[in-house]
Amino acid sequence: MSETVFKGFGDKALPFLKALDFHQNREWFVENKDLFEAHLHEPLGDLIDDLIARFEKAGLPFKGDRKKSQFRIKRDTRFAKDKSPYNRHLSALLSPDGSKWAESGCFYVCVGLEDYKGCYAAVAWWQQKPELLAAMRKAIVDKPESYRAMVAALKKGGLTLSDYDRLKRTPRGFETVTDPDLVEALRNRHFVVRHPIDPDGITSPALADELFDFALKAKPLIDWGKKIEGTLVS
Repeated sequence: MSETVFKGFGDKALPFLKALDFHQNREWFVENKDLFEAHLHEPLGDLIDDLIARFEKAGLPFKGDRKKSQFRIKRDTRFAKDKSPYNRHLSALLSPDGSKWAESGCFYVCVGLEDYKGCYAAVAWWQQKPELLAAMRKAIVDKPESYRAMVAALKKGGLTLSDYDRLKRTPRGFETVTDPDLVEALRNRHFVVRHPIDPDGITSPALADELFDFALKAKPLIDWGKKIEGTLVS
């Protein structure tokens, strides 16, 4: 188990991203890559190592690797209208199998400019396989008490499910459901709770404590999804 302790992002982390956003060219990035490594990339690796060790002790199913769990700062612009070569943020994703796939419940952290993604963390069931999303929707209707208990547990920790990317209409087959909270739940494509991070606090070692506490409070969402996911295993 790693004994890496997160010491905070560098004080030039966000200024670097702002400058990168302005320049957006490889020459500038190469010239300033040492700043990127010292103030963003390596500290995010330390944060990943620190959190993975804490998650393991707490029984939270979020695993990864200090390098492989990070998303690249360089953008894939092949199918994008915005051809800027670099992201305005740096992020990482931890999951049950250690991959960067979010469909089985994940922990995500992002450090970025407010005009884009900003600084935040999230725990989510994201872009699930169709059969899992269908099972979640069926569970909401068949066992509404379990869904509501999960929502109440999140609320007790100060968290609410996001309405991001929610369908405008109730999915086919659930038109007879009338309870407003269940209708909203059925329209979710993803199940996400989000935690905003104060940009002024990213240089503090206390950020690791803050994110661990958030993950613990979000555990009811992961547990709810895992129980449903388990019914699909043959």
